[in-house]
Amino acid sequence: MNHNYFVYILTNKNKTVLYTGVTNDLEIRLSQHIENKEKKFAFTYKYNCHYLVFHERHQFIEHAIEREKEIKGWTRKKKNELIEIENPNWRFLNDEVVER
Repeated sequence: MNHNYFVYILTNKNKTVLYTGVTNDLEIRLSQHIENKEKKFAFTYKYNCHYLVFHERHQFIEHAIEREKEIKGWTRKKKNELIEIENPNWRFLNDEVVER
């Protein structure tokens, strides 16, 4: 059976903050981050991290969680380099993932 798990990186409008997460439904999770008004202390709400700049798919949740932890342990420079491999201009990818 094929499963989809995603490791993703969000940023704010000015691209000064990064948030790394994992989910089994990237579209729904992005919407949750954007609509998460009731959780005023959540990192993505506090820092307005709603803009998708990177994501990668994994078949197994264990691999996705392992990868998320790996990326979270990296320096900002290394995270920037990862993003720039797939998205050199740091385009916001939300519209490519979220159906309106």
